[in-house]
Amino acid sequence: MTKAELRHKIRKLKADYSEEFPKWSEAICRKVINHPLWQENNTVLLYHALADEPQLATLLQHALNEGKLVLLPVVEYDHLILRRYEGVSSLCEGAFHIMEPIGEMFPRERYDEIGLVIVPGMAFDRDGHRLGRGKGYYDKLLPMLPNAKKWGICFPFQLFDSIPFESHDVLMDCVLCVV
Repeated sequence: MTKAELRHKIRKLKADYSEEFPKWSEAICRKVINHPLWQENNTVLLYHALADEPQLATLLQHALNEGKLVLLPVVEYDHLILRRYEGVSSLCEGAFHIMEPIGEMFPRERYDEIGLVIVPGMAFDRDGHRLGRGKGYYDKLLPMLPNAKKWGICFPFQLFDSIPFESHDVLMDCVLCVV
C-alpha cells in the first residue's frame, strides 16, 4: 500500500470511529500523564488537535497546572516554529484551520531544552515509523530537537505492523495507543 492509499484508508476509518475519539483521547492523555518521562520533563512540545486527531485538552491543562513550559507548533510558510502555550485564550486560528498559540516564540537556540514531543500522525507502525499528512512539517522539525524523546500517539486503527516510509522520515522513540 502506498502512503497516499494508506492516508485514504485512515480517513475512511476516522469517519467510522469518530464517536470513540473522546474516550480514546482521554485514555491516551492518562497514559502520557502517568508515564515517568512525562513527569520528569519540564519543557514539552505538544499540539493542538484537529477534530480527527487525539485530543490533548486534558494533557495541555495538566501540563500548565504542573508548571511545565508548554510549546505548540505554528505553521510558518513550509516549516514549523514553536510558540509558548498559555491556555485556550492564547490561541487563534492559523494555517489549515489549526489553532495556534500567539504567545512568545521559543528560540531555536533553546530547542535542546525540550525533553518530550507528542506527535500526531495519520498512521504509525510498531517500529516507530510515522505517516503524516504529507507536508513534511514534523520531518523538518524533529531533527532540530536533539534531546527530545519523540512519542507518536494514535487511535487503535492507526497502528500497523508496518507502514511505508522513506529515509528522511523521522522515527518515533515510542508510539502510544489505547490498545
